[in-house]
Amino acid sequence: MKRILLATTVAVLAYLLFWPVPIDPVAWDAPEAPELAGPYATNDRLADVERVGETVGVGPEEVIADDDGYLYTGYEDGRIVRLDADGDNPEVIADTGGRPFGMAFDANDDLIVADGYEGLLRVTLDGDIEVLTTEAGGVPFRFTNNLDIASDGTIYFSDASSKFGPAMKARDDVFEHGGHGRLLAFDPDTGDTTVLLDGLQFANGVALAPDEASVLVAETGRYTIVRYWLEGERAGEDELFYENLPGIPDNLSSNGEDTYWLALFAPRNAALDAMSEYPFLRRVAFRLPEVLQPQPAAHAFVLGLSLDGEVTHNLQDTGDDSFHPVTGAVEADGRLYLGSLEEGAIGVIDVPEPTE
Repeated sequence: MKRILLATTVAVLAYLLFWPVPIDPVAWDAPEAPELAGPYATNDRLADVERVGETVGVGPEEVIADDDGYLYTGYEDGRIVRLDADGDNPEVIADTGGRPFGMAFDANDDLIVADGYEGLLRVTLDGDIEVLTTEAGGVPFRFTNNLDIASDGTIYFSDASSKFGPAMKARDDVFEHGGHGRLLAFDPDTGDTTVLLDGLQFANGVALAPDEASVLVAETGRYTIVRYWLEGERAGEDELFYENLPGIPDNLSSNGEDTYWLALFAPRNAALDAMSEYPFLRRVAFRLPEVLQPQPAAHAFVLGLSLDGEVTHNLQDTGDDSFHPVTGAVEADGRLYLGSLEEGAIGVIDVPEPTE
């Protein structure tokens, strides 16, 4: 029995220490997470979220609305679905065969879709699908993620990771911290795709400023939002718009006036941050069963930010039945539509008053 126990122990240790993993972790120094106090104080302002479209599908990561009030979202099975404002009468617009994430309407009322597997797509409301671009600079997209469209038709979008696709999950890229994310621009007139920023840590949400002088991109793996200047004296330069967020940033949207809505997948994870400087520990943790790896808390979290990067809205819910993880928050017609990578419904609340 002792020999069996010893052999089992040696085998487990060998697995934890030496079994190959698909990540090559890079050391970095995660900043100390801010407390959930002050502008981030825990509250229940998302406790009254209404769930609509509960029988339609799983994983409506981002939800947008058209001028007639219809809702559009993509599900984990590849379907893009249109629903009434109350979530009823779902109609399948198209099936990309991939995983539709962020989307927006262009000037022709076609849906431009960031599909994690298929690239940047144009989807007509008749269901026709056109692949717009799948690579930039000779590097294929592996995780086309989120987008926004300028008034001149330019599509700004993120490739979260050129190494890890949706099947391998964002977790893999965040564990590695290898800087595989990019912010890109697609010109529909020329068909050219330009890399604006690379080396990003899981490039996620994308939102144009209301005046379109700059574009923001969320870095999930670095807890930051980066601003890239499109116009003015600083055109072509980038800067930190917001750093050391209290949670894991996901999609980002603008209401076109005075507020950026930032979905936070969950509050920061202390164990993950503690391992940031120790690549070896992250390799060991990655070899553990996923249930034993650092897990996101069941915590709904959305921030509203001013155009200057000040917190204007702090919306949370820590209840057992909270709508989580929130992966997108989009304002339309006085309502805030919440998406989720895991929920089987769309979340809806009236646009709340600023946090006092």
